Amino acid sequence: MFVNRRNVHIEWGDCDPAGIVFYPRYFAIFDASTHALFEAAFPPGTRIFEHYGVLGYPLVNARAEFRIPSVYGDDLMVESHVSEWRNSSFSVEHKLYKGERLALEGFETRVWAAHHPDDPKRIVSRPIPQDLLDRFK
Repeated sequence: MFVNRRNVHIEWGDCDPAGIVFYPRYFAIFDASTHALFEAAFPPGTRIFEHYGVLGYPLVNARAEFRIPSVYGDDLMVESHVSEWRNSSFSVEHKLYKGERLALEGFETRVWAAHHPDDPKRIVSRPIPQDLLDRFK
């Protein structure tokens, strides 16, 4: 299983009036971490979407399980990996650690997507290419 790790520093603007991370900020961290995961699987400078002729991997479902709060100044370590591959969709799991403690788990479902061949205003799913799958083994 291919795992990517990155550090995230909690800034003042990430927090709500109670001084803890405002929950939508975690979803932004998940999104950035998914992109970092894919970038880590390719040589630097690779334009993944152009390489495969797709629009990207839009989010179709997301949820989080909160364990302990994070506050301004905290440094979190994010571990991300693809937990399940399907024909044209995949699931990503994110674990955010505050020191040694698990602070939060995030779960996303994304679809490998391209323009519809008959209507470029529409988006359709595409099968995930085998060589892409091979990069995550």
